[in-house]
Amino acid sequence: MTGEMSSGTCCGGQPAAHAEGVCGGQETPDQYFSQMIQNCLHYAQAAKAAGRPVVGILCEFTPRELIMAAGAVPVCLCGGSAKTILAAEEHLPANLCPLIKSTFGYHIQGSNPFLEMADLVVAETTCDGKKKMYELMAESRPMYVLELPQKVDDPDALQHWVCELRKFRDFLQQRFRSPITDERLRQASAAMNRERALRRQLAALMAADLPPLTGRQLLDFKSSISGIDEDLRQYERALDAANQGRLGLRPDPAGTESQPAKMQAPPVHQPVRVLLTGVPTVHGAERVVELIEDAGGLVVAAENCTGVKPILDDIDLAASDPLQALAEKYFHLPCSVMTRNDRRLESLRHLAAEYRAECVVELIWQACLTYDVEAHRVRRLAEAELRLPYLRIETDYSPSDSARISVRLEALFETIRAGRPRPA
Repeated sequence: MTGEMSSGTCCGGQPAAHAEGVCGGQETPDQYFSQMIQNCLHYAQAAKAAGRPVVGILCEFTPRELIMAAGAVPVCLCGGSAKTILAAEEHLPANLCPLIKSTFGYHIQGSNPFLEMADLVVAETTCDGKKKMYELMAESRPMYVLELPQKVDDPDALQHWVCELRKFRDFLQQRFRSPITDERLRQASAAMNRERALRRQLAALMAADLPPLTGRQLLDFKSSISGIDEDLRQYERALDAANQGRLGLRPDPAGTESQPAKMQAPPVHQPVRVLLTGVPTVHGAERVVELIEDAGGLVVAAENCTGVKPILDDIDLAASDPLQALAEKYFHLPCSVMTRNDRRLESLRHLAAEYRAECVVELIWQACLTYDVEAHRVRRLAEAELRLPYLRIETDYSPSDSARISVRLEALFETIRAGRPRPA
């Protein structure tokens, strides 16, 4: 999840990754994660210096646990900057997904330090555009391709995926000369289960009548690298602060701090509760989330790959075959590349009820055909079954259409507010 690759300092030049205990006291969790890129870069550089390989990934289907069990560091390389797209368009079609072009632009410019230090890039077959981009990237970078099963209901689909992960395990062992034992895989799975559990608890805070965070703030509570001990400690600190009413409370319309409280119906002025779905909003490409909340909405749940989708399920640590258990967890990710992708609709039903969404907003990156076609089913689910207003937003990384998107969002939210019960 790579946005701008600038370095960060605190208090006259102290590196951000070491800012704890300075600047008048220990940094808060939100301050820590505001320096996520710098923290991850410091971590990756230290790991590299200690002899640990760095492995770049671009999809939630790539099991970080296998990479960690091999002693390597998994880092997400998804590009979120519009600045690298022009360089990519010298090699890729202009009407391609901006995430693909941004990522490839970093490759062309050599401007992503994580990609430049990567000993391996793991590709996957979730997207035809990405597959062909990987071919160009592989001309100068070491690459491994994971083949995903497409027909998830086929009897042999899971077994195919298990075989793919076995081949990937064998490849990692040979390339990095590091045996991936069942015990090491279980340890890595336990670490990732803990990370997912903490992130689920943070996401669950948004189910409150008055959540302590905005959706944009919650989006910052994750890292490009998984399994960093300090990240987990900061998640725990954030949850402790939330339990004590000290985690970034949102001001009420009168300008005073509001404590979470139960109410029969939301007042007319309360932000509209939005269930966001569609493409991932990677680091640096959060513009639409910001537009939603600037227009009077509140993203209480994000179903996408940068939201709750990859953290809903854990790995069965008691399973006799840890690789089979790993495969089963990732096999159930409801990506739009799957056919039929009924599990995504099941997830949306659950999230709409749990987070009491008042509308569904679907984000589609330009030329993301699988999500664009699937939007028809999502709209039908929202309007005909869930009885929720639905808005589809198709855009790219350019801010040129921000004003138009804001007008559409404001109109949607005004309609929803007008239909709310008046508070006593």
